[in-house]
Amino acid sequence: MNQWKNLDTLKAYQEMKNDPHRVDLKKELGGEKGAERVASYQVPMAAGLSFSYAAKQVDDKVLAQLSALAEECGLAGKFEELFNGAVINTGEKRLVLHQLTRGQLGKAVVADGTDKRAFYTEQQKKIAEFAGKVHRGEIVNEKGEKFTTVVQIGIGGSDLGPRAMYLALENWAKKNGCFRMTAKFISNVDPDDAAGVLCETDAAHAIFVLVSKSGTTLETLTNESFVKDALKKQGLDSSRHMIAVTSETSPLAKSSDYLAAFFMDDYIGGRYSSTSAVGGAVLSLAFGPEIFARFLEGAAEEDKLAAEKDALKNPAMLDALIGVYERNILGYPATAVLPYSQALSRFPAHLQQLDMESNGKSVNRFGEPLDYVTGPVIFGEPGTNGQHSFYQLLHQGTDIVPLQFIGFRQSQAEEDVVIQGSTSQQKLCANVAAQIMAFACGKDDDNRNKYFAGNRPSSIIIGDKLTPEALGALLSHFENKVMFQGFLWNLNSFDQEGVQLGKVLAKRVLAHETDGALKAFSDLLNI
Repeated sequence: MNQWKNLDTLKAYQEMKNDPHRVDLKKELGGEKGAERVASYQVPMAAGLSFSYAAKQVDDKVLAQLSALAEECGLAGKFEELFNGAVINTGEKRLVLHQLTRGQLGKAVVADGTDKRAFYTEQQKKIAEFAGKVHRGEIVNEKGEKFTTVVQIGIGGSDLGPRAMYLALENWAKKNGCFRMTAKFISNVDPDDAAGVLCETDAAHAIFVLVSKSGTTLETLTNESFVKDALKKQGLDSSRHMIAVTSETSPLAKSSDYLAAFFMDDYIGGRYSSTSAVGGAVLSLAFGPEIFARFLEGAAEEDKLAAEKDALKNPAMLDALIGVYERNILGYPATAVLPYSQALSRFPAHLQQLDMESNGKSVNRFGEPLDYVTGPVIFGEPGTNGQHSFYQLLHQGTDIVPLQFIGFRQSQAEEDVVIQGSTSQQKLCANVAAQIMAFACGKDDDNRNKYFAGNRPSSIIIGDKLTPEALGALLSHFENKVMFQGFLWNLNSFDQEGVQLGKVLAKRVLAHETDGALKAFSDLLNI
């Protein structure tokens, strides 16, 4: 059994803290051995992807220290405990099983008297059968017409991940002849969100997927009522248009209000649920279950790499170690996620929840206060849009913000045009390469307004094309990176008590059980 210790009690960490070794990227990448460094400082990932960390402020000495830190912390052993069914979520006393939705890394995991891998595959099979019937016209609306749109109703992990995954594959599916249904998403309790989606949706030909593990999520049930009311006004029977993704014990599980119900459980947190029924239903309806299966395969292959014990051959573990080095040794406060792919436009928003909800903690897994910083602020936008937005601060601001680029050599659409001697995709990729070097090496100039200090570190995950397999590998990489960082910081990365207090107070406001400043703010908002 592994020991769970705070980061600052580990000998390897203290050695790094007492003798910080700062790498000069200007010399490493700007010199004659720069190309050699780029070739050697990369690790293969699944689905033809590669994690390149040549523009990170590490060298062989730092990498050896990080390897020693991984071994002393027992990162590989802790991951093995997790996928073999240990109670890793100490706050809620639960197993952590999202990897089981895409493969069996270790021994069979039995919980609640059920083989959990069999349970997840059974749900995937049920979803695949249901989606097939919808696509073949065996499940239809009241008039016997096929459904053409799927609308997911959920919030947090029931929205951010599935929405990001859908947008990532939408154009690829259209190009490859496997686009089945348009998907839309309702998440915000703001009525303008639901109204806006419904305004542009042919409700008579739409299936609505209600996602709520407990069946009691206030925002989601409010939006469900909004949708049901809209369907009723159009003379439509909502029970012919809705399915539920929920737990077997929720009030939604056996309700006649839904065409079908598919199940998840308490062992998969919302932000880790894209490969469960939460993402499976909407993605299988939109693209077909075979495409969802390919997405799962990519995630499963990347999970296998995350089980590698050698940190320098384990892309997620290495990414996590470098991130902790930047946060706790170099003192960098944030990380920017910069996909040079419009298909990944909502991927940074998903990673924002994944990372900040998981590791935004100031106590360890035993509830004891920590004396070191933990999760960074995560933000990002697709390139090249971000270059014309916040890159000014990244290049010349007072804070150094590590960067995580994502890029592909080919576009999904495979449609392009040559302008001024190069294609759009070549221009996109040229910008990635240029930004990496500009951040790393900077530019000397006597005009201080045009001076770039450089030594702004970045990594890049690079592949040929964003396919279902590549998307699954990307998702798994970041899920496992966040997990490893939580292990290093001795956090429970799988609960989210920080989101609960506001919910409790909101219920008090709605029940008019307020006084003092809370009542004053409620009155200000006309509640």
